[in-house]
Amino acid sequence: MTSEITKEIMKHVPEGKISDVAFEAANIVLYTKDKKYLKDDEGTVRNAVNAIKKRVELRPDPSICMEQDAARERITEILTEESGIDEIVFDPERSLVFIEAENPGVAIANRGALISRIKEETFWIPIMRRKPPIKSQLIDNIRSVLYENSEYRRKFFHKTGERIYNGWLRQKKEEWIRVTYLGSGRQVGRSAIFLQTPESRILLDCGIDPASQEQAYPYLEAPEFRIEELDAVVIGHAHLDHCGFLPYLFKFGYRGPVYCTEPTRDIMALLQLDLIKISRDKDRDAIYSVDEVKEVVKHCITLDLESVTDITPDVRITFYNAGHILGSAMVHIHVGNGLHNILYTGDMKYARTHMLSPSHTQFPRLETLMIESTYGGKDNNLGGSADDEFAEFVHRTVERGGKILIPTLGSGRAQEIVVFIEKLIREKKLPDIPIYLDGMLWDIMAIHTAYPEYLNAQLRQRIFHKEDNPFLHANIKRVGSGKERTQIIEDEGSCLLIATSGMLVGGPSVYYLQELASDARNALVFSCYQAEGTLGRLIQSGVSEFTVQEGKVTRAIPVRLEIFKLEISGHSDRRELMNFIRNCSPRPRKVIINHGEASRCLDFGRAIHQTYHIESVCPRNLDSLRLR
Repeated sequence: MTSEITKEIMKHVPEGKISDVAFEAANIVLYTKDKKYLKDDEGTVRNAVNAIKKRVELRPDPSICMEQDAARERITEILTEESGIDEIVFDPERSLVFIEAENPGVAIANRGALISRIKEETFWIPIMRRKPPIKSQLIDNIRSVLYENSEYRRKFFHKTGERIYNGWLRQKKEEWIRVTYLGSGRQVGRSAIFLQTPESRILLDCGIDPASQEQAYPYLEAPEFRIEELDAVVIGHAHLDHCGFLPYLFKFGYRGPVYCTEPTRDIMALLQLDLIKISRDKDRDAIYSVDEVKEVVKHCITLDLESVTDITPDVRITFYNAGHILGSAMVHIHVGNGLHNILYTGDMKYARTHMLSPSHTQFPRLETLMIESTYGGKDNNLGGSADDEFAEFVHRTVERGGKILIPTLGSGRAQEIVVFIEKLIREKKLPDIPIYLDGMLWDIMAIHTAYPEYLNAQLRQRIFHKEDNPFLHANIKRVGSGKERTQIIEDEGSCLLIATSGMLVGGPSVYYLQELASDARNALVFSCYQAEGTLGRLIQSGVSEFTVQEGKVTRAIPVRLEIFKLEISGHSDRRELMNFIRNCSPRPRKVIINHGEASRCLDFGRAIHQTYHIESVCPRNLDSLRLR
């Protein structure tokens, strides 16, 4: 390798000590066969880091690592039974060993003494992971894809790093930044924003509009967008309106990096696979296949919150907590050498919820803010606590022998509702009735237990203690088959049914609605945004009946159940959005409003300008804006 950054690193390390230098995206890994140098590099690696201001790691060359079976046996001896080892998996291409344990704190106690022993005695670099309280087959499958493609991943990481550090492709004549809205301009859904600089081509989100048949996908046919020139995709969170079109890029040849958090990668893969299943259930051709979803997983580069990384030669990003769903991130984008700083909020929540901390507001620099406006209208105030009203509603339904259907988003909203309901049961505000989870909710709940560090401090501590884990409450039951659904409907007892989809556009929630809607004893709880054209919006607007197609026969179903709106949202309402802008430090000079119905975007934009005297703009889809 002859890149300038490699030459600079080699000035600071002793000659002959480094056997190989590899990029892992923006991280730089030095491999050595010298065991003595590995144990004590005498500060030379730190000197290299100080010189280049990049992350540099020293690892053993794979050739000196202990044989895997012997290493597995030695690791098990070192960590003892107290750690509760569940699985040990080796990545021989990168000299890493992943250890999943019930109590990884045992390994990192006493300043990581046991971790150090593993390194010194086996020459493998251990990565500790907590065994989730709820087993997730999806997480196992994702990790299998990564482990099975270890050699490919190392080459992919290295190629990505070469583009970052040694890959200037275009002659820069002037400095400029432009964003083009390929989706989410004055609409909720299909988020896709194309960021261009003279050197870089980056896509922020790549979603669909689940509520639309005619205009469901981003405008990738826009003349400035060429998939072969795309450098990177950045996904803020895992909802399909932000990531549902991503595998389509891989279907048509994209093989570049996808930056996201670890929970986003896992939930995103699950929702994309579920989208394929829903298409098949409706006898439609899916827009992509399982193989394309696997390609997405193979090309994900996961980042921690508040970790800075270069993604192209002139663009650096940092993820900050968005407070929306597990793993959701706002993307801070630093362009050039201090040229311009952008914050793309994606979907965000500037308030503490039952699961998450409020979105971050402190940034190193900020000139342009790109903010959502799902609930940005002047009348969009979600109100305060719904504890008492909801508890009264449930008691009323139970007393008349009814069942309560809560259609909800599979990721984020459903888990918020579970924690909320568990809290009310624990406080004796709700009757002790079964809570059935249907659709993908169980798998996503398992993912939540796998990444407690992304939850707020109180919930994180509860998950660490099995007896207090709200997701393991005795009332919570998983629905695993059509037969079980039928039994629930036929059972005379009351229950809470939490099922996807939240807008009643497919999935088990529609089945339950068809079975329950005509009985006035039952109840329906809306807990999320209902888009125009969905069955949920029709019922919310007060229709007296809806129709279902059964073969060639159309059947009308009367809507007689009681309807309640539960104000639990992963989005900020108007007041929270305005407070977020007020508390942003530094205050942005320009605000671009997206991801909201046209009237809400425009009203929110006017309020920002009148209140804070900040330039605001509400682009339409296919509009381009020059930021610098």
